[in-house]
Amino acid sequence: MRMHRKSNLEARLARCADVAPVMGVPDRNLKRLLENYRNYLDLPALFGNHNPVYLELGCGCGGFCIEYARRNPNVNLLAVERMSNVILTALENAQKANLPNLRFLNIPVEVLQCYLKSGSVGRIFLNFSTPLPEKTRERQRLTSKRFLDIYKDLLPSGGEVWQKTDDMHFFEYSLEQFSANGFRLQNISLDLHKSPFAAENIVTEYERKFSDMGMPIYRLEAVKA
Repeated sequence: MRMHRKSNLEARLARCADVAPVMGVPDRNLKRLLENYRNYLDLPALFGNHNPVYLELGCGCGGFCIEYARRNPNVNLLAVERMSNVILTALENAQKANLPNLRFLNIPVEVLQCYLKSGSVGRIFLNFSTPLPEKTRERQRLTSKRFLDIYKDLLPSGGEVWQKTDDMHFFEYSLEQFSANGFRLQNISLDLHKSPFAAENIVTEYERKFSDMGMPIYRLEAVKA
């Protein structure tokens, strides 16, 4: 079901500028933007330290990123969400939480390289990305080769992608894609909530919904060679 547009969206987004260094892109033609535009973030200046920087892609309303930043004050987290109507909830909740190690990018994943330098991100979180099972939409899946090439550029050697999903077919597809594109797989779980990884797991809104329905949660870690 489509989310209703939030009231006073633009004004409320403007009031959240302190937690979102990038809101929107200067060109809707993403291919042209990626070819011609670079505005790299000064990450030490942004966070006021040289701590590791992690990414969450598709942060939605911010439940995971806010809790992760709260639990891990020595990690800087950039949460990415392209939908302004969705990210607003995350921005406002993050302001209330007052977490100096959490900032947001209101941009498409496709243009991350316009803002982040190669090797600048130590870990990427993919939490319940949309599976997009239609064959014609494969390039839009966040674990397709198109996006894995972006991750390989942003991650240093040994950098990781952590993925969680409730969709078995999407998980199998992701396993195949990571393996085919030079990532080493580790710490795979076919039922996260009954695994050793459950103790430190941050349960997202969608995750709780699916788990309450009795559906297993699939998890993997993919490491860049």
